Amino acid sequence: MLFNRVRQITNLRNRHFLKLHDFRIEEIDFLLRLSDRLKREKYAGKEVQRLKDKNIVILFEKDSTRTRCAFEVGIFDQGGNVTYIGPSGSQMGKKESMRDTAEVLSKYYDGIEYRGKYQRVVEELAKYATVPVWNGLTDEWHPTQILADLLTMQEYSDKPLEKVSFAFMGDARNNMGNTLMVGAAMMGMDFRSIAPKGVQTSQEVYDIAKKIADFTGAKITVTDDPKVGLKGVDFVHTDVWVSMGEPDEVWAERIKLLKPYQVNAAAMEMTGNPDAKFMHCLPSFHNLDTIIGKEIGEKFNVEAMEVTDDVFTSAKSVVMDQAENRMHTIKAVMVATMATDDFYFVDDCCL
Repeated sequence: MLFNRVRQITNLRNRHFLKLHDFRIEEIDFLLRLSDRLKREKYAGKEVQRLKDKNIVILFEKDSTRTRCAFEVGIFDQGGNVTYIGPSGSQMGKKESMRDTAEVLSKYYDGIEYRGKYQRVVEELAKYATVPVWNGLTDEWHPTQILADLLTMQEYSDKPLEKVSFAFMGDARNNMGNTLMVGAAMMGMDFRSIAPKGVQTSQEVYDIAKKIADFTGAKITVTDDPKVGLKGVDFVHTDVWVSMGEPDEVWAERIKLLKPYQVNAAAMEMTGNPDAKFMHCLPSFHNLDTIIGKEIGEKFNVEAMEVTDDVFTSAKSVVMDQAENRMHTIKAVMVATMATDDFYFVDDCCL
């Protein structure tokens, strides 16, 4: 095992959650166990409200479906309240500095979520806030998503995470490629990053993951060969080829570059594992049923981008359970960092 779970006391009260590797390995493991506990309580109709009368604000400079809904439903389930502020709904960064924003919001709220472009923004909010700050996504990191991914892999594998192998295939320079690599390293997993040389994970992120992997025993592979990277994996993960905020002009370049890295039936066959599952953080361009998907499809004569519809909608796909787990894991982060009840987080969470 990576760590000793016996009588392990974990206290994350008032902690920020900005990057996965800000936390110790056993703390991430604790959040996963707490997520599972809260999910079971919700399914059984026996959820204990540990955040009664807590108020949170969620700041979105980038639009969202899952992140927003997960925070809103999660805090409501736990007895708290939420204020949503969209891209044009505050003076943050325009007429009001990040420091002033953080200090003011800390007077009103018990927790602050930020979703936007720059990691330095959420770091600055955390620097001056006196309440927990959570990163709902930046261009560099997406820690709440990776918690959901790890929980999903636990649920769909009969092996402990340190025995699981999985691949991320596509544009590996983004927040998903970065955070999945670091998360896999922390949990001692066999991780393969599969991308053409121009869009592979940065050396800086690889060095962070490799340092962690040297301690946990994780295996980190970076390759531009799908056959090498996909062989024997338990899960195949991908993401969109053009991220939010990038100009439309890059579509032609990305489609040409990444078409050989599309997750299709042939790619799933390359795993050699009939039980391999498909994962995606969503949204996904797997068909032409969206405005952008239809426009890109007609312009470049493609029916799907990063994943084909037959894979996305197949029995191998666990993307909807993965999406649901955003709520349970985000709820765990909020409970762990905001709950004020007099109890200890020990072993199976002992809530």
